[in-house]
Amino acid sequence: MTLKSYKITPYDPKYAEQTVKMWRDSKEKALGQKAIHGVEDHIYFLNHILPVHFQVDIVLMDELVVGILAYNEREISQLYLHVDHQGVGIGQQLLHKAKAQSSGKLTLYTFEVNKKAQRFYEKHGFTVIGRGHENEENLADLLYEWIAP
Repeated sequence: MTLKSYKITPYDPKYAEQTVKMWRDSKEKALGQKAIHGVEDHIYFLNHILPVHFQVDIVLMDELVVGILAYNEREISQLYLHVDHQGVGIGQQLLHKAKAQSSGKLTLYTFEVNKKAQRFYEKHGFTVIGRGHENEENLADLLYEWIAP
């Protein structure tokens, strides 16, 4: 599968159900934990809460949602890829986009149990600057920071 078959585009609510399904499946696989909120609540969050503070982009492959990125000039709130589309450079492209539109510094949280995400972010210049567990999943998390060279 070449990277050219993927398209990063601003989120459109017509993709809400697909996006939420991909997001929930990816997160469940990464954490080994079922989603806390129902699908309708997750769709509401995606359509009405997340876009207030973040640019939301999705990754499409033939009209199928395979990724999501929610970011602003200071923070990456969400970055999830469908498990079948990880490791082919999409995450790197999404990270590059967020970095290019950043203020020169980005922070993000990832769960401590998500070793794959930790390796990915560290490979791309992020360093751990904090630890905690103030999230609704009640899992330990790591605060990462990237500063432009």
